[in-house]
Parts: sequence; C-alpha cells; structure tokens
Amino acid sequence: MTAAGPGSVPPVAVAQQSLPREVYVLSVVGGCVMLGLGLVLPVLPVYAATFGAGPTQIGALVALFALMRLATSPFCGRLGVRFGERRVLVAGLLLCAVSSVLTAFAGSYGQLLVFRSLGGVGSVLFSVSALATLLAIAPADQRGRASAVFEAGFLLGGICGPALGGLLALIALSAPFVAYAVLLLAAAALTLAVLRTGRTAGAGPGRDVVRLPVLLRDRRYVVACLAALAQGWVLFGLRSALVPTVVVAWRHDVTWVGWAFTISAVVQALLIMPAGRVVDRAGRRSAMIAGTGVAAVAITALVFVDRYAWLVVLLSVYAAGSALLNAAPAALIGDVVAGRAGSGVAVFSMCTDVGAVVGPVVVGLIAERVSVPAAFGSGAALLVVAFVASGTLTTVRPTRRS
Repeated sequence: MTAAGPGSVPPVAVAQQSLPREVYVLSVVGGCVMLGLGLVLPVLPVYAATFGAGPTQIGALVALFALMRLATSPFCGRLGVRFGERRVLVAGLLLCAVSSVLTAFAGSYGQLLVFRSLGGVGSVLFSVSALATLLAIAPADQRGRASAVFEAGFLLGGICGPALGGLLALIALSAPFVAYAVLLLAAAALTLAVLRTGRTAGAGPGRDVVRLPVLLRDRRYVVACLAALAQGWVLFGLRSALVPTVVVAWRHDVTWVGWAFTISAVVQALLIMPAGRVVDRAGRRSAMIAGTGVAAVAITALVFVDRYAWLVVLLSVYAAGSALLNAAPAALIGDVVAGRAGSGVAVFSMCTDVGAVVGPVVVGLIAERVSVPAAFGSGAALLVVAFVASGTLTTVRPTRRS
C-alpha cells in the first residue's frame, strides 16, 4: 500500500468558507429517507406478523433488506459511470417509494419479501450515489464538514422517525409505509429540482474512472474501509442485536433500550457538526485516531459493565467517537477518489453492509457459545485494528484543490 499523497489528510488552516448549497440539499434528502425508514422499521415486525410470520420469518424479512443492499452494491459504480450519480440517486429514491407503496398493500408474506427486497436495491442505489455526489461536489478542505452535514440529516431523521411511526400506526399499520413513499417522492422531486446545476457536473456521466486495484493500493482507502467495517459490525451486530438482549436480561423493560439508543443518538447528533470541523482542521489522521480510539475504549469497557446507567454512559461515549467516524472515513474516501467515477464509494459502502449482515450472526454465535463479554470483545478488536491502521496515515498540509 502506498502512503497518503499530497493534500490527502488535511489539517486546515484557512478561513472557513460556506459549503456548496447542494451539500445541504443532499442532507435534507437523506433526512427524508431516514425519517421515512424510521417510520416503518418499528412497525415492520408487527405488520409482518399480521400475515402469520413468526420470529424466524420476521428476521429473514429484516435481513433480506441488508442482503439486497450488499448484493447490489458492486453494480452501483458502473451505473454511476454510465448514467451519472444524480440519475441513479433519483432512480433509487423512486424504487424505494414503489417498494414502500407495494408493501403497504401487500397481500401475503411472500409479497412482503419481494417488495422489501426491491427496497434494499433502491436503498443502496440512493446511498452510494448520494455519497459519491457529495464527495464530488465538496472541496477537499470542506469534505469533513460536508460529510458531517450529510450525516446530520440521517441522524435527525432517525431520531424523529420511530416516534412518528408509532403514531401513524395507530391509524393503520400500513400508514407508515404510505408516508414513507410520500417522503421519498418529495426527496426525488427536490433532487430533480435542485441538483441540476453545473456544480453537480463532477458527478455526471463520462467522468474519469479510478479502478478498484488502484484504490486498494492506497493506505487511506484501506483504512477508511476498515473503519466502515468496524462501524457496521458494532452498530448492527453489538448495539442493535446484542445490547437489547443484555438490557432485558438485567430485568429492564424494552422501553429502556429505546431510551439508551435515543440518548446516544442525541449525543451523536450534537457532536456531528463539531466533528466535521475537526476532520477538516485537525486532519483526517487525527480524527481517525481519536474516533477509533474513543469508540474502542467505550466498547471494551462494555465488557465489564453490569448496570444500566453505565451502559448508557458508554453508549454515549461511543457515540462521540462515532461522530468522528461518520465524517473522517468519508472524507478520506473523497480525498482518494477525488471526484472520479468507479466502484470506490460502492465498495466503501459494502464494508459497512458486510459488518451489518455478518456482524449480528457472528456476534450472536459468540454470545451463545463463548460469552457476552467475548461478543463485545469482537467489536472492540475490529476498532483496535482500525485504530492501529489510522496511526499509519500521513498528515500533510491541505490545498483547496487537493
């Protein structure tokens, strides 16, 4: 692997400039998508149960969405090269909208499987294309802030969605799916109306293409992918799959799980914008080291926790590290790809999806056959690997054109 090139891991020492308008538009679009996803996720298991689905079938329904994302990711780069990221982004939003409407009017569990799989395809088309567009638009010395603004939309949508979904479900279990479709159509309309300026030319068809073997020889790219894998593993394997069972085992109601997740999400939302400024001003290397280090310490400490209050504290500490890891790896990918087309952003996204698909299964097996502390240790180990790898990055002085 080669060392980082000039201008690649920038500590910024220039006056702060305004972000391109398109960055905020992408954040709003992402917020709409995550708000809608938050509407349907809490309702989906209950909705599937009305078709006679048991726990295993419900689990398969949830897992299928992530599997379809993973299976579709390799094709996103080629589609972006041929049609441009903006068109692929809109196609993903529309496909998700169609999936959500069909889900609302599904007549059987089998139909639910098909319609949710379509949603997984649309989801990855949107997410990969949106991130590729963002990194193509944002100048090098603003990629940390731009990534933070982008993630802030997702975080706010994710915080508000579940509560609103519960209220809509009181009307009808299908109502959140219809509302999700409306939000997606609004997001598609906003994308078509605003992301048509010359600023998005860098994300259009006909761009220079960077091949995956070239990217894999760049240390920055590999480190960012390692961090993405660790994040996917911890967020979906440990936090989402293991923490709820631990809290219930402590004889707390599942409501306590929701409060723990909400508090940590609020902490992350409050810190995401400062984290973006740190990524641009202190540099990618410092942000990566701090983010992976704080996250690794928090997850390692969970091994020794047996009280709910300490669990909430450590999840909040992890959220602080995660705020940096939402901005820094994406900025690194932007530095490497530098607006060129190809599979770079898609493979980066796949690393998170691999962690999200494999993590819950492996973590569950470790918890059952070894111990729960060992399961937490698996996530801590991945974060430590990313931490050590982050220390090999090179810090250099930035330029706006780098």
